[in-house]
Amino acid sequence: MTGIGIFGAAGRMGRAIAQAAGEQGVAIAGGVDRAGDGAPLLGDMAIGTDPLALAESAGVLIDFSVPGALGAHLEACIAAKKPIVIGTTGLEHVHHALIDEAATLIPVLQTGNTSLGVNLLAALVEQAAASLADDWDIEIVEMHHRHKVDAPSGTALLLGEAAARGRGITLADHKESGRDGITGARARGAIGFAALRGGSVAGDHSVILATEGESIALSHRAENRGIFARGAIRAALWLMTQPAGRYDMKGVLGL
Repeated sequence: MTGIGIFGAAGRMGRAIAQAAGEQGVAIAGGVDRAGDGAPLLGDMAIGTDPLALAESAGVLIDFSVPGALGAHLEACIAAKKPIVIGTTGLEHVHHALIDEAATLIPVLQTGNTSLGVNLLAALVEQAAASLADDWDIEIVEMHHRHKVDAPSGTALLLGEAAARGRGITLADHKESGRDGITGARARGAIGFAALRGGSVAGDHSVILATEGESIALSHRAENRGIFARGAIRAALWLMTQPAGRYDMKGVLGL
């Protein structure tokens, strides 16, 4: 009943988490993936397909799979009464509703990015947005590898939410993205997003605050996926000590 179970074990992040756990001496209970036994081995363990069996054998679960699998993974964790860290991006309202429901029964930590540096950046963005009036325009620029399927990235949205909290507004009401053509002047108080894709970039994010005559840029560069894996493991170990509820990386960092 110990060790970390990995949902999406055959994916890039699943493999990175397994590697990071091995480097840190953290036990891995196993992994599941839709590719099942045909997937590469996780250490000396074959990757399975049964979420409930994995949840029952693990002390905590980490999910970096796909949004469509989240419901089944939450059900398995609830049945096994195990905490889960969710790093899957591209989540929609229906997924967050499932997370809210699960968090009444088990500890759930959901985040758009498990990097400790990114989450510290989010805290700085919130502070900056709270300190500057809305004549300071906020633009978020992100770049990822060519294989990423969602945009803006989960990290960019996490940073946008931080900026919105600092302003005391909702991101949904002030988000601007995908500008093209004659769009008109920029709306005061908007939070803009630009997404770039190419190469093998693990993740670059910048939050630019600009007003007449000056600007500030707060940035983070991910050089490899190991930073996300290490942050996810730290989050999982922290979550194992928490009661049922919904959490984010602020708790892990003590912010």
